[in-house]
Amino acid sequence: MKLTLSYRKKIFIYFSVIIAVFTVGIIVFEQNRVKHERMANLENIMDVYAETVHRYISENRLYEKDSLTAVSELLSYLPDDGVRLTIIDWQGNVMYDNTLLADTMGNHLQRPEIQKAIMQQSGTHVRVSSTNNVKYMYYAKKYDEGYFVRVALPYDIKVKPVLGAKNDFVCYILLFFVVCVLMMNYFAKRFSKSIKELREFSLQLKSGQPISEPVNYVDDEIGEISADIIENYNLLQKNRKQLALEREKLVQHFQYSREGIAIFSSDREKIYANPHFLQYLNVIADKTVLDAEKVFSDPHFSDVVRFLEIKPRKENIYTKRIEKSGKQFNVRVIVFDDESFEIYIADVTKQEKTRLLKQEMTNNIAHELRTPVTAIRGYIETLLTLDENDVERRRNFLERAYAQTIRLSELIQDITLLTKIEEAPDRFEWEEINIKHLLEELRSDLEERFKEKNDRFVIDVDDDVTVNGNRTLIYSIFRNLAENSLAYAGENIEIGVRCYAKTDDTLYFEFYDTGIGVDERHLGRIFERFYRIGEGRTRKTGGSGLGLSIVKNAVLLHHGSIVAKNRPGGGLMFLITFPRSPQKSKNP
Repeated sequence: MKLTLSYRKKIFIYFSVIIAVFTVGIIVFEQNRVKHERMANLENIMDVYAETVHRYISENRLYEKDSLTAVSELLSYLPDDGVRLTIIDWQGNVMYDNTLLADTMGNHLQRPEIQKAIMQQSGTHVRVSSTNNVKYMYYAKKYDEGYFVRVALPYDIKVKPVLGAKNDFVCYILLFFVVCVLMMNYFAKRFSKSIKELREFSLQLKSGQPISEPVNYVDDEIGEISADIIENYNLLQKNRKQLALEREKLVQHFQYSREGIAIFSSDREKIYANPHFLQYLNVIADKTVLDAEKVFSDPHFSDVVRFLEIKPRKENIYTKRIEKSGKQFNVRVIVFDDESFEIYIADVTKQEKTRLLKQEMTNNIAHELRTPVTAIRGYIETLLTLDENDVERRRNFLERAYAQTIRLSELIQDITLLTKIEEAPDRFEWEEINIKHLLEELRSDLEERFKEKNDRFVIDVDDDVTVNGNRTLIYSIFRNLAENSLAYAGENIEIGVRCYAKTDDTLYFEFYDTGIGVDERHLGRIFERFYRIGEGRTRKTGGSGLGLSIVKNAVLLHHGSIVAKNRPGGGLMFLITFPRSPQKSKNP
């Protein structure tokens, strides 16, 4: 069971820990400082002892080992009992010790206090004596006469109590800590009251409970801020309801209006567009448009764009007439005070037949777009409900959504290309195209997919076979046929292109595969847009459903012909013809 602390307890604990750490730090620092000071004082005392011994030796010229026993008389005059005195020569040999015989003691040159004295003239160290197993505080000092004077005091008996810090300061600090904790408890309780009530307000918002009565907050800055938040929220909710009501009225008016209406911000970002606006925009535009903002890039609306760029302008309204596809449209632009604007498109021809034909095309496109859009929406909604730690499932749904976006992009590209072939053929640039080189490029582009299906791509075209036309469309013809075979013909098959005949004015090509073929009753309709041999076939195998329709329209644009038939030995074949001599005109 997870323990949840209140906001007040959290504040109390956090600041109490901070004060406690600060208090402990002060105590440790002060004790170390006092210890160091007392250590320094004790070193000064032991230095006095060492200097006293040194003067005694110098005045009495007791430089020989045997004569140093006279130093024992001096020890009775020192104030501390239990002082251990050792005289050591520079080679580390013990010349005298008042507690042990010098001859029984080992070399002392590597003792820590002696090493420090060699480096710094004097040195201190606390350790257990290796000679008598007694813990001493040692102090050694080096003299130019060739010896060290070492003074030692028993650590546990004499030195440790001197170095220990008194408890008065610790008690004072602990008392200070208790007072701070009590003050923190008081202020945390007062501070957390407003925060607690503000949190309760937040929980009421999440649960959808109405905020009917004002909350009584503590009379401090946080309480005042909390009260202001509640007041502003209630005012915002009231205004939001009024705006939502007015917006709903306006949207219903636009939705049921027979005119196309779109509202844009000052930087030309769409705020709202009703279905008729996109419908009329698709009628007027040269390419299929799925975004209302494309109105600014369409050449038919160039006058509208120029009007919007006029600063300052004399009038805020501009109108023009557009004739397109047997229809006449009245376009009106209204610029508002904040530089946002409305574009209004009305069909003024009242030719119901033309309108129905265009609507049918729009419905077909919408029908094909619905599947990937619905799938993407479903995957994203699923992602929003998944646990953030479930990385594998989240990645799986992201990959599925990405695949649907690829399909949606391919569908839009195919629709755009098909529309351009039918409505703007004069926009394609023509050139002399080497078919064999183009097919080798196609084989390179689809090499991985051929390997994946274990298919073979055979090119039986002479090096000098050329066609006058648009390279992008010729490439699209053979690529769509190849992708159709890869998608539906099966695996371990042969896919090939053969130029089986040439005349003075015509080239004859055969595109074939050795796959499963197509039922005879479907052969006459496979070039229709969105036609499916089996229900859901295109959706299951991918593609836009426009590939063969693009093939046929591209072949017709090049003044050629194409028919489909089943091969006698199994599979599907397409018989294609292209004019051999260049056309005098780019237009079909």
